[in-house]
Amino acid sequence: MRHKNQGFQRRKFPTGDRGRHKRPKEVYSFQEADSRLFDIFRHHGFENYPHEKRHQLVAFYQLLMKQQSTENFTRLIRFRDIGIKHFIDSLMVPRLTKLFFPLLDMGTGPGLPGIPLKVEFPDKRIVLADGVRKRIDFLKTVRDSMKLENLDLVGRNINRDFSYPVQGVITRAVKDISLTLEDVSQCLQVGGRLYLMKGPNVDDELAFAKQKWGEYFKVAEYHEYNLPETPHERRLIVFEKLKTPEVTWGTTDS
Repeated sequence: MRHKNQGFQRRKFPTGDRGRHKRPKEVYSFQEADSRLFDIFRHHGFENYPHEKRHQLVAFYQLLMKQQSTENFTRLIRFRDIGIKHFIDSLMVPRLTKLFFPLLDMGTGPGLPGIPLKVEFPDKRIVLADGVRKRIDFLKTVRDSMKLENLDLVGRNINRDFSYPVQGVITRAVKDISLTLEDVSQCLQVGGRLYLMKGPNVDDELAFAKQKWGEYFKVAEYHEYNLPETPHERRLIVFEKLKTPEVTWGTTDS
């Protein structure tokens, strides 16, 4: 029987691809954007963030907004929103928990949280996966332009047929937790971690996921927090994989 939450949560975290295309009215120069991002970080708990890494985030902002002028990649086009809800939102994760690598960003969209995490961990291997070709093409441009190393791109949706081995999976998604656990059940290695970046209303689907998947995954960490100096509530749920289910386990309703 399908759980009541599973019918409407198969879509990815909203990246702006559906609905009205919001185009930036202005893309700030590097100097202006860097000054604005410095100010945002200073007022939202990232006052000591390294200059060279902030400069890379500015470069990513410019590439993303240039692409947003023609392709609908993100619903956020105001610089303050990008700085807080994209960059700080992504960078909060390693403040709260230890990330395991190689790390797969599942359903990365235009590179979130994967690109900010790559900036944060330049020597670690990160894999960005998305099923939309134009996003992968954009991420190739980002990788080349920003000279990012140990950054792999996978042009497909991740599901239980994907068995490429990784130690960590992260996703900023509204997809039901149970469905996400099934999707990563073959690629995430035993002892690896799944990092779910969620909103505050997760209790029902989390309880169902623990009941359904308790033999294979356990909740290792659960963090309730706000983005610093904002009212934006977040949840970070970290699952540890206990064992791998058989490939033929269960069926997914469509």
